[in-house]
Order: sequence, then structure tokens, then C-alpha cells
Amino acid sequence: MKKIILDCDPGMDDSMAIVMAAKSEVLDLLAVTTVNGNYPAEITAKNARKVLEMLGRTDIPVARGMAQPMVHPCPKDPFSHGADGQAENFLPEPQMALHPLHAVDLIIDLVKKNPGEITILCTGPMSNLAMAIVKEPEIKPLIAGVIAISGAFGLNKYSFLNATGDTPQSEWNVYVDPEAAELVYNSGIPLVALGLDVATHFDVNFSSDDLRLFTESGRKEANFLAQAIRFVNGRGFEAYCTIIDCMAVGYAIDPTLVETRKCRCGVETGGTLTRGMTVRDGRHHFVWEQLPEITIGVQADYGRFLHLLKELVLK
Repeated sequence: MKKIILDCDPGMDDSMAIVMAAKSEVLDLLAVTTVNGNYPAEITAKNARKVLEMLGRTDIPVARGMAQPMVHPCPKDPFSHGADGQAENFLPEPQMALHPLHAVDLIIDLVKKNPGEITILCTGPMSNLAMAIVKEPEIKPLIAGVIAISGAFGLNKYSFLNATGDTPQSEWNVYVDPEAAELVYNSGIPLVALGLDVATHFDVNFSSDDLRLFTESGRKEANFLAQAIRFVNGRGFEAYCTIIDCMAVGYAIDPTLVETRKCRCGVETGGTLTRGMTVRDGRHHFVWEQLPEITIGVQADYGRFLHLLKELVLK
């Protein structure tokens, strides 16, 4: 099994990412670490525990992490995940306790205990991972890799058509804490960034038959997803909004789901119009070699991805 830490900011799509990761027989979910992002840190930590209790997986620890970005104040998310942060599913208040360690320290501890074995899935701002690297830079070569829902690389119309940050061409996770993203991008840790180019594609959608299956299922997690779909559809958004972060888990389970390529890419940390942009240097000549080389998602097999997700949610 592939050992992972899921670093997230639930959020309905992060909640579904937890469902996928916890139910996969391919992944060994060592911990869920939470961060300020879609909602404040105390809410994201609570929502993660709600999901694990829904699944009966209270054996997976949850650690609360960074309450603010590394440098600037936290922006307000223009996209609402509902009054509870989970598409108004209103799951019961969690009974399981938080892990005693701060998320940053738990990441450091687990990586040191499992050198070269842990892949970190970042589906929220990268504040926790960046701070762990700052605090203990010796963990960088001990991390097997990072798979992140991160950035918008201009590969297709969805990259900017569905921009989630609060500047015209940014993605929310990077926009919230671009200094943290810049640090991780430049860390030398192998990074796969699945940007809006693949994660918010309109082919990530469900049929009316799918919605019926989720609604009529005896699985609480399937009912959760059905309610999330109804919630976003009622606000004029497509169903992809409910599972954006699931793409990172899908890739961790089966990397053949996403076609990738390497590129030089930097993170813009300043600018009124451009803060939070991931700037890809795609030129034939005069490429900025000083920019970090990362792996980005180009296109995905959405049919297989949705089949995998539905299989895990309904089993």
C-alpha cells in the first residue's frame, strides 16, 4: 500500500477526497492534517473528523494545522461550501479528539518515521507542508513526493474559465498562500501539480442515474455526495465542484488516470492582478532555467476517474 498524508481544508470536495483515500485498498492513509483555506482551521479540523466518523474510521488521526497563511492575512473564499462547509449535509458534531501534535509537527514526525515512503497529498493551501519544510528542512529528501491540487497552467479553456482564486487567473489553494506554494514548488521535492486544467473540467460530471444511485444508496458517504451535487447545482454550478480535490486521490491510486508533463513554473507572490498565479514558461527558447521544474497534469481520463470514485463511494 502507498503511504499517504492527506493535507486538506474541508470543504465538500476535500471531504470527498477523505472518503476516497480512507476507502481505497491501494492507499494507507496515515493521517489527515488540516489547514485554513476554504474555512478557518477550527472548522476544517472539525469537518475532517466528521467525515472519518461517518466512515467509521476514527483510527485515522486528524491534526489541526496553520490557522493563517505564512505572510498575508487569509482572503475570503468567494465560493461558499455552505453553512457547515460541507454542502449543508450537517453531519453530527465529531466525538473523536484531535491528535495532540500540531499538523506541522505530525507531518515532520511521520516523514521521519517513514523515510522515503510517504506521499503528501495537498488539497488545500500548502501552509502546513511549507512550514514543516522551514522548521525541519532535512525532511525534504525523505518525502517520496507531493501530489497537489494546485495552480492553473493555461493548457485549455478550463484553466482560467473556472478560476477559483480571487484574482482573474489564479487557483484558490495557491492564491490563499502563494508564499507557501512558492516554497514547496522550489523545495526539490518531486511535485505533481494537478491544476484547474484537469481538476475543474466539465467532463467531471455525474448523470441523473448517478445521482439516483447516490441518493438511494445505503452508504452515508454516497448520500453526502448526492446532497453536495444538489447544493452546487442549486447555486448554478456544475457537479465537478463537489469532487475537485478527489483528482489528487485518484492520481495517487492510479497515476495512469492523468497524462502529465514536466515544465518550468513559478508562483507569483505579488501583483494586484496576478497574485497567486502559477506562471508556466512554455517557450521553445530562452526558458527561465531558474524556475523550478515540476510535473503538471495535462489531461485526464474522466470516465475512468469517475468510475473509480463511484466504485469507492458506493462500496
